[in-house]
Amino acid sequence: MTEVSDFRADRVGSALAGTNPTVLRRLRAGFAVIGDVQHLPGYCVLITDTPGTDQLTDLPPARQLVFLEDMAILGRAVAEVCARRDPRFRRINLEIQGNTDAFLHAHVTPRYEWEPPEIVGWPQALHHWTRLMTDPAAQPLGPEHDELRQELGAEIDRQLEGALLA
Repeated sequence: MTEVSDFRADRVGSALAGTNPTVLRRLRAGFAVIGDVQHLPGYCVLITDTPGTDQLTDLPPARQLVFLEDMAILGRAVAEVCARRDPRFRRINLEIQGNTDAFLHAHVTPRYEWEPPEIVGWPQALHHWTRLMTDPAAQPLGPEHDELRQELGAEIDRQLEGALLA
């Protein structure tokens, strides 16, 4: 995997340049990326493809809708993959917060029945903030996530194809 400083300093620019190693697929209004840390297996983010865009309302209305549709496509893909991989998969949370990173991005978070009760009702970021790693596989993204990455990419392709046919 590329060194941290290579892409985290400018996630959007590195995705556009093809040097962001977390990119799974290019979508119509952004990039589907797998989370740097898989604190919840399958955690992904949709990042904008428009540098300087801080929040959804910075985009023209038509582009806002495309970004939201891409978020739904990524959400469906993550849900399909996570449901196949873990029978205790419960649902997908979709969140646009923008509290820390100053670029438009949407968290696509699988939620599981095995999550601790004190965390299950909170945003996914609580897993990261508290450093509570609920799954032994939760670790920085690495080669052990290659199969998950492949499954997510293939499912995104299927979801995109279905969206285009609709």
